[in-house]
Amino acid sequence: MTDPLPEAARRPAIPRTIWALGLVSLFMDISSEMIHALLPLFLTTTLGASVVFVGILEGVAEATAALVKVFSGYLSDRIGRRKPLILIGYGMGALSKPFFALAAAPAPVLAARFVDRIGKGIRGAPRDALIADVVAPEIRGRAYGLRQGMDTAGAFLGPLLAIALMALFSDNMRAVFWVAILPGLIAVACVLLGVEDRAAGPQAERRAPPIRLADIRRFGPAFWGLVLIGVLFTLARFSEAFLVLKAHDQGLPLMLAPLVLVTMNVVYALGAYPAGAWSDSAAPTTLLLTGLAALLGADLLLAFAPGLIWTFVGLGLWGVHMALTQGLMSKLVAQHAPETLRGSAFGLYNSATGGAMLAASVIAGLLWDRLGPSATFLAGAGFAVATALVIVLRGRPGGARQG
Repeated sequence: MTDPLPEAARRPAIPRTIWALGLVSLFMDISSEMIHALLPLFLTTTLGASVVFVGILEGVAEATAALVKVFSGYLSDRIGRRKPLILIGYGMGALSKPFFALAAAPAPVLAARFVDRIGKGIRGAPRDALIADVVAPEIRGRAYGLRQGMDTAGAFLGPLLAIALMALFSDNMRAVFWVAILPGLIAVACVLLGVEDRAAGPQAERRAPPIRLADIRRFGPAFWGLVLIGVLFTLARFSEAFLVLKAHDQGLPLMLAPLVLVTMNVVYALGAYPAGAWSDSAAPTTLLLTGLAALLGADLLLAFAPGLIWTFVGLGLWGVHMALTQGLMSKLVAQHAPETLRGSAFGLYNSATGGAMLAASVIAGLLWDRLGPSATFLAGAGFAVATALVIVLRGRPGGARQG
């Protein structure tokens, strides 16, 4: 007898905790991006820092977040709870915000950015693992896509709000930084009131840190293959700062620089949930190769096509790539990790890709400085092609394992 209920009606609903995590990401990203969209200008024009200092700050910040993710993910597996680390991580992010507004020299900004990135490292892996803990396997793609979409909505609302507040406050960046504290506090309140924890696994509470080599050995070849693909993806993408530089090079006024991230993140946010839903029914290889095709198109446009119009088309394709691949990779990491080591799996994956982002940005900067912008984006295109070849040669990244 045919089931009278359509597939959509039989599918489990997305739990409240996922919506709460989405709101947390939305408000924290609004808070962070209001500051980050202006921070390079604040450092160089208000505090007198050099561009080299700005580069060092970003490199140290991202490397710190990547390193902390290994330990926070593993610790959440061992204590059997995710929420305490998620709360600490978002709390540190919120507490760092006033110090940007109070800074009278570059060094306090470095310290505040350091604390903010430690917070990101603490919360990232436990948060992603909690999504897999509370969501049925058949809707994981939708769940990761929903959270990523709400996170990315904050990433374009923050710069838009920064532009509006700069106009309201007559270019007073400190005033904008003070306003940015509010959405950060709302994010912490959402964790406290909306996120429900769940034990990381049946054995988690009986096991304690530190990290053991035996646990690392429990990750199979499929997981390490995903890490390799994630690293290659990141090498192909490098820092979004180069997108801003490219648009400015093509004539975008400095005060409108946040529109670069707005454009990319609007496309990313709109595409994240549909891509997540697609990943629940399609082969992972299909989405990954489609995302790489979008990234390749973006790189080629940004390397060769003149003018701001084509630059913004390239930015849109960059956002398509992010929507198709980022939530999917999180889903696949959860799928290929032992249930009691999901936090550790996200920590390892995020640390590897974070290190790759640092390397990619250094390579991109050297190419830009010595050979020009086209060389940077051509290198990205080359890494995109290499990633596609690895995926095709390895076969399906999703494998057969479920849960």
